Amino acid sequence: MNRQRQDLIARAGPRGHEQKTRRARRIAAGALTLTLAGGTVGIATVASAGADGFEDAAQEWIESEFVESTLTPEEQLAEMAWFTEAAEPYRGMEINVVSETITTHEYESQVLTQAFEEITGITVNHDLIGEGDVIERLQTQIASGENIYDAYVNDSDLIGTHWRNGDVLPLSDYIEGDGAAITNPNLDLDDFIGLSFTTAPDGKVYQLPDQQFANLYWFRYDWFTDPEIMAQFEEIYGYELGVPVNWAAYEDIANFFTNEVNGDGTIDGVDVYGHMDYGKRDPSLGWRFTDAWLSMAGNGDPGIPNGLPVDDWGIRVEDCRPVGSSVTRGGDTNGPASVYALEKYVEWLNAYAPPEGAGMTFSEAGPVPAQGAIAQQVFWYTAFTADMTAPGLPVVNDDGTPKWRMAPSPHGAYWEEGHKLGYQDAGSWTFLNNTPADRRDAAWLYAQFVTSKTVSLQKSIVGLTFIRDSDINSEYFTENADRYGGLIEFYRSPARVQWTPTGTNVPDYPALAQLWWENIAPAATGEVTAQEAMDNLAEAQDEVLGRLERAGVGGDCAPQLNEEQDAEVWLEQPGAPVPELDDERGEPETVPYDELIQTWEADASASTEPADSSAPAGTAASTEPADTSG
Repeated sequence: MNRQRQDLIARAGPRGHEQKTRRARRIAAGALTLTLAGGTVGIATVASAGADGFEDAAQEWIESEFVESTLTPEEQLAEMAWFTEAAEPYRGMEINVVSETITTHEYESQVLTQAFEEITGITVNHDLIGEGDVIERLQTQIASGENIYDAYVNDSDLIGTHWRNGDVLPLSDYIEGDGAAITNPNLDLDDFIGLSFTTAPDGKVYQLPDQQFANLYWFRYDWFTDPEIMAQFEEIYGYELGVPVNWAAYEDIANFFTNEVNGDGTIDGVDVYGHMDYGKRDPSLGWRFTDAWLSMAGNGDPGIPNGLPVDDWGIRVEDCRPVGSSVTRGGDTNGPASVYALEKYVEWLNAYAPPEGAGMTFSEAGPVPAQGAIAQQVFWYTAFTADMTAPGLPVVNDDGTPKWRMAPSPHGAYWEEGHKLGYQDAGSWTFLNNTPADRRDAAWLYAQFVTSKTVSLQKSIVGLTFIRDSDINSEYFTENADRYGGLIEFYRSPARVQWTPTGTNVPDYPALAQLWWENIAPAATGEVTAQEAMDNLAEAQDEVLGRLERAGVGGDCAPQLNEEQDAEVWLEQPGAPVPELDDERGEPETVPYDELIQTWEADASASTEPADSSAPAGTAASTEPADTSG
């Protein structure tokens, strides 16, 4: 086993004797049939391709690497035999795919490509680059017609772009047509928790989820449950220290830890901070806002997975056509809720975060909470979970359990029931129409392999970026949930549907996304007010929508800007945009974390038991919303 592979799987949690014991139980209980889309299929029907050592390779990988799986070993062997047989026409090919650089994709690039080649005979060069570079290469391939990559792991944030522009292969059509013979009968699309994110209003699936992670509230559980610290907080603020339900409580807690805990904002003699954020003029500052910050404040309309008719980017859609971002066109990008969201970001960054945060980018700020001086973070990506559980960190106990927890994000004053409450990244396999058919087909096999039930549980253990409901509810994560600080409980709860990616209201993600950091950065540095920044952003977005309208990009769902009217016309109508509130603080509210977790577990049991009893054997009832029109 090479060093890179050792380093990656070292993050996977308990192994050794525990895994052998679990494997013995699985073998003893394992049925020799697979439950597939069309019923049950015996192993003999798919295990006919063992020539040239491929079957031996599959056996070795299952026994040495893919020990944890929701399939029995027999079912794993059958699934791998299907891949061996389906790959026969493409054996000897060398294909190129690309993704951003996170732990999950490192595991794919360094470990799963090797497994795939040994089991299928297809060589995969899985490149790892920056997220922005992935989008740039994809756009270049579309514009030039040159096949740069055979497949892209591209955020589902671009679903509105892909659906309108016609450059991306609709997987629903491909699976039923040209790709039918090379689509894994055990793919089980209903088991993918983020399929609604990659499904367009036309009902077609355009991308296959490969990894998902949410942005949640992160806090130091050990500090929040320290009796002395709790008593200090309650004496000052008059209510219990706990998980903040709203921004008023978050703000109080931020001030308490930064300035007041132990009388001087220190714990064990070390300065601590009640907030962490970043503010450097950089493209990553745009993600800080487009990743649902405005919806957490309460902008746009309620709706899952995204608000309708106004989404969390503030873009209004009428009959699938984007009609404006500005309040004067019925949008909410510069409405009171959006301005409030930016004001709070700037205020908290300057008042409660470490001074160096204002000069940091996303990647620079990410590791800071693990250093031990941050009490809470309102906007923390669960993709950092694996790195945050490394032994020896100041935020990890001696027994390997975390001193921290994650919980639902608090919401702003404009938020109401039915709004999304946060962002969920869904990096998804995306295939362009201009990729040669044989290379596309081979890449499709690889995409299915790295998301297959044989592989996906082990990949989830390494990267903690779940895509399958069956993995989330596996025995492994039941037994090891306490190692992950609430992540498993979150993903098992029905609450997860309130965390969603950018939706289909956004017609050209690359063109519009770059406007955010360019216009927000001047507010972060104090060069302009929050209102001026959002006015400029709304105007810039409307200019892009106008260009798309004139070019007819998007066909029948291309933008068609509303005529401008006085802002009061829209503010007086029901729904977004809403008028400015007289009280943008409200009453602070907290909830004890352990009580919250019990509620999640009860809700999860109530929501899954009826679905499980009626679902066909071997399938997982989807808990994601069916409405994808937002």
